Amino acid sequence: MNQAARKGPLAGLKVVELTNVMAGPVAGLMLADMGADVIKVERLPGGDDTRRATPPEISGESCAFMIINRNKRGIAVNLKKPEGVDVVRRLIAKADVVLENFRPGTMEKLGLDYPSLKAVNPAIIYCKITGFGLTGPYAKRAGYDLIAQGMSGIMSLTGEGPGRPPVKVGVPVGDVSAGILASNGVLAAYIERLRTGEGQYLDTSLYEASMIYTYWQAAMAFATGESVTPMGSAHPVAAPYQAIPTQDGWVNIGAVSQSTWEKLAQAIGMPELVTDARFSTNGARMKHRETLIDIISQAMSGHGTDYWVERFEAAGVPAGPVRKMREMLDDPQTLARDMVITVDHPVAGEVQALGLPVKFSNGNGVTRRGAPLYGEHTQEILREVGYSDEEIAQLAGIEAVAVR
Repeated sequence: MNQAARKGPLAGLKVVELTNVMAGPVAGLMLADMGADVIKVERLPGGDDTRRATPPEISGESCAFMIINRNKRGIAVNLKKPEGVDVVRRLIAKADVVLENFRPGTMEKLGLDYPSLKAVNPAIIYCKITGFGLTGPYAKRAGYDLIAQGMSGIMSLTGEGPGRPPVKVGVPVGDVSAGILASNGVLAAYIERLRTGEGQYLDTSLYEASMIYTYWQAAMAFATGESVTPMGSAHPVAAPYQAIPTQDGWVNIGAVSQSTWEKLAQAIGMPELVTDARFSTNGARMKHRETLIDIISQAMSGHGTDYWVERFEAAGVPAGPVRKMREMLDDPQTLARDMVITVDHPVAGEVQALGLPVKFSNGNGVTRRGAPLYGEHTQEILREVGYSDEEIAQLAGIEAVAVR
């Protein structure tokens, strides 16, 4: 592998990450894993809230913090002191990108908003992540993944059926997706800057990042004027497309076309279902979905999950087991795709993490280091932007920065 590949496709891109908890750090992680130099600015005192999101921890280090802050360099700065604000301003003056997720109005008070920073760095790309976006009646509201999931409609679609308590998706889809959307927007703005030389300001939100999961359900609401209700693991427009119990677990079946439905009927030993008027077309199967699923479940009850996955694969029916987290991490496909990696951490030692989900023909991204210790790279980074060791010591003395 050549040197450029080892550095990653974004080598040379400098990012100042002024974010906390998850959405912003995920955006920084995406860029860092592809080679960008991401400087994570943590508040002094305290640092990122996920440093205290324990248990679990390894050697006293938060697993939640380590898994989404690898490949970054860390600096701790007190933004309540003008000297700390000056430090950040000097960092951004030499950067390409700013990521931040402070509440609206905070950066304006500090003089670190886009118009102020554009004056000193006209090419800067400034990306803000908030709960609800910078416009509209909810612009000033604080946002969390749970709140976004509820207001986006997602929680009206999850769960076992109408009349049951609302259920959130088991993972923070709004947080993670907002981070991915932010990194995607940053890269689009960077491409435009390469053409025009112009930076720009962009924003996204947990609310919008959650809403995009409802494309199909929104299309149905646009068309009918009615809201879709929860269907468990089932699909609103195709059947059978859901989890089916087996003797020892569950199998997800995706028989969304007529041909896969016919193959499924053969695989479970019930070819007569194909000519049954209740199940002969997708519309008929949707109308009689509960009866159909009962029949299929009974037919599959005599064998375990592995048996049915192998049988469906041989028959050409899309299917897969419902995995637990540990099972997923140990799955040979997960390992073959380099989605479990080992990262060296200065305190925790070798720790496992999820890999980069995008593969490049000249290398699968780059993992240079584990998550930074609190203030680990403060001195190194300040030297790079022109501070002398004496000035750094003075900043540390007045607690404008923390030096490890």
